[in-house]
Amino acid sequence: MTDLHCHVLPGIDDGPETIEDSVALARAASAAGTRILVATSHVCWNYRNDSHTIRRLVAELNARLAANNVAVEVRAGAEIAMTRVVDIDPSELSRLTLGGGGRYLLIEPPFTPMASDIETVVFDLQRRGFRVVLAHPERCPAFHRDRRALDTLVGAGVLTSITAGSLVGRFGRDVRRFAFELVRDGMVHNVASDAHDHSRRPPGTASEIEEAGIAPLEDWLTIAVPQAILAGTDIPQRPQVDVLTSRGGRHKSRWRLPRR
Repeated sequence: MTDLHCHVLPGIDDGPETIEDSVALARAASAAGTRILVATSHVCWNYRNDSHTIRRLVAELNARLAANNVAVEVRAGAEIAMTRVVDIDPSELSRLTLGGGGRYLLIEPPFTPMASDIETVVFDLQRRGFRVVLAHPERCPAFHRDRRALDTLVGAGVLTSITAGSLVGRFGRDVRRFAFELVRDGMVHNVASDAHDHSRRPPGTASEIEEAGIAPLEDWLTIAVPQAILAGTDIPQRPQVDVLTSRGGRHKSRWRLPRR
């Protein structure tokens, strides 16, 4: 599996503090079946990271993982706050893409009830040739308040990456319910860990996907789509498969939402 959203680099955001902590996170990811971790360190006003620092730490961490026989490859990326995008030079944005060489940017919407500028920011990025992946939209209060804004973005070609923990209630019932709504409506393209450490916010997606009853989509969500994103190509079509509803019955592309 490929984990498209993971805070694995040491000492530069709210992820691991030391490289030893980073190795522990990567080892936990390997045990959970992950083979590629994309290092999506925050690029925001609190953490003013840059592509040079991210790539240097990716190289150092990969060398440490190889020395410790941890079968995980770390690739460069970033989680860019929507409020920072307009201040970043286009050439630097190109170096902050997922995988460090494609055209997909992981953009974090604000955790606020209003996000009036998000369509403007996203559509400007698209006009400049970038493709946009929205980080954990199911946890964005603005999308809870106005689902139509997210519908518009996805309809315009924006992809979404939800957090695995959202599917099993780690961020509350409302987030879980909204995550299920998005899956039901075909608006989820990737499930990632958004891991920050090896225990409190651990890596891994497979167990959460299985518990949520969407195991038939696992390969598409965690292998096919991430591989296409890292390669900079169009994502493959979502497979027409049966998925388990939260109450245990099988339905093709139909979901019963979890009860409150």
